[in-house]
Amino acid sequence: MPEPQAPDDTREALAAIASLLAPAHPDVAEQVLHAHDRPHDYVSAFGDRLADRGIDEPVDNLAWIALVDGLDAHGLLAEFDWKEDAQEIRSQLTKLRSRPSVDPWVLLGEKEMLLPTEKFLHACGRRYREIGAALAVLDIESDCYPVVGLRAARTEELTALAARAGFPLRHLGAGRSRR
Repeated sequence: MPEPQAPDDTREALAAIASLLAPAHPDVAEQVLHAHDRPHDYVSAFGDRLADRGIDEPVDNLAWIALVDGLDAHGLLAEFDWKEDAQEIRSQLTKLRSRPSVDPWVLLGEKEMLLPTEKFLHACGRRYREIGAALAVLDIESDCYPVVGLRAARTEELTALAARAGFPLRHLGAGRSRR
């Protein structure tokens, strides 16, 4: 995990990431900052949701998990198991509110639909990039893939903000990983 620059820088970066990925939902940034600023209070307030992740006390990446959960609650993130079926991935990605207006699925071939989870996600990422969109994994150090969609033009901004915040992010289909 990258090292954050300073507490204020981390806080500002987390707020900026939440605003970038959920511009119409300020409550996402509020939850992320709650987890960052008052982790014990956050765990108490969102204990049921965190229990599903096996979390019952503050952890180092609590603000990042709060971001994942907040985006998911608004249909802006899809979380996939490490062995998810391609059809299920496709189904969940098409339901994202941040999905592109152009359908990237017409670009996927039959062979790509048979790929294992990680390779299929990268294939999806490449197809998204072909139409000016992008997919990124907000890595929560688990055996899952929390995936967000965004405009390809905003990927470098997201990468820089994640590095400032000190949390890992991977771009799908871009041939690179940022940690």
